[in-house]
This record gives sequence, C-alpha cells and structure tokens, in this order.
Amino acid sequence: MERKLSTIFASDVVGYSKMMGNNEEKTLEILGERREVIDRAITDYNGIIFGSAGDSVIAEFGSPVKAAECAVQI
Repeated sequence: MERKLSTIFASDVVGYSKMMGNNEEKTLEILGERREVIDRAITDYNGIIFGSAGDSVIAEFGSPVKAAECAVQI
C-alpha cells in the first residue's frame, strides 16, 4: 500500500440555509460564481477537488503550504 502525506482543505458557506430561505435563486447564482473562483484557486494551487455537496467543497493538496496559500487566495 502506498502512503503519502496530504493536506485536506474544506470550505463551507456560513449562513447558507438562511440565505436559501431568503432568496434561493439569488443564493444559487452567487454560489455558482463563488464556486468558479474556489475551483480555479484549488486548481491553480495544485489541489484536487474530491468532494462537494451544496455549499461545501473538499480538496486534497500534496503540500500544506499550497493548501494555506489557496485558502488565503479564496
């Protein structure tokens, strides 16, 4: 079995449920725009998205420095 060191990045939108309750259409529009930025940053910092559901994203980075730089960029 191969072993490797990975850093896991997780993001979640604060207040997502409340936002959806207030204006679902606008919330989904904003979430789509934000996901483009998040997905691009993860790719730019050599991360791999391996999970997403609703307002959350989980990615793997081979370097903790790259994961932290990505988080700061986002």
